[in-house]
Amino acid sequence: MTGTSTYRPQPITPAALAELRIRDDAGRPMHPYYNDDNGVPLRCCLRPSKLGERIALVSYAPLRRWAAETGAQPGAYDEQGPVFIHAADCGGPAPEAAGYPWASPGALRAFRRYDARGHIAGGRLVELPENANAAFDKALAEAFTDPEVVQVHVRAVEYGCFHFRVDRPAS
Repeated sequence: MTGTSTYRPQPITPAALAELRIRDDAGRPMHPYYNDDNGVPLRCCLRPSKLGERIALVSYAPLRRWAAETGAQPGAYDEQGPVFIHAADCGGPAPEAAGYPWASPGALRAFRRYDARGHIAGGRLVELPENANAAFDKALAEAFTDPEVVQVHVRAVEYGCFHFRVDRPAS
């Protein structure tokens, strides 16, 4: 992550990671491998992978897991998709990490807004400009002007991949 940010990107929780490392949200066992591609987006620590790291591609259902914790009923909005994680505990994001991960100028990001029921409450497509962190801040501030929005999922448009969740800041 680079720069500063107003909002805090949330990695996949340690409890969810422990489960995903046994069986993913599609019911498949994890198949770890040694990374031969520098830079895949790791959702456990919100940074790009490094060559030779032991990682896995697993199916993850972020809204389903959040709903299980909160009692929300996302219904048809529950979806799952592929995410990269470390094959073993990595300790999460570095304490000094700031800004938004994968904030490359020119990248397309979808900001999907969700209400307390887990239903989509709008969204926005953003092509990241040179000052990508400012664009993230603006899109998230806009999302949270709606008092019904409790979280925003940031996704890559090109592959539809879930990148991270941002929760409504505490008042």
